[in-house]
Amino acid sequence: MSVIDCDYLPTVKPQQFPRELAVLIVRKASAMAEAFEQQALDQLTKDAISALSAGADPRQVIRQMRL
Repeated sequence: MSVIDCDYLPTVKPQQFPRELAVLIVRKASAMAEAFEQQALDQLTKDAISALSAGADPRQVIRQMRL
């Protein structure tokens, strides 16, 4: 029952979330996170190599990359 006391509001029965669907969602999210992590690692490595090649001090690169 809602805060508003009326008969015309539909009663919503809580549904059980399908376990199989939850597992598939978790697997997909995990795969997406892994792909994103690899892309981030590649980009950070590329940026660091570029900065070091340009003559930047490694401590400066660490500070700029907030490592």
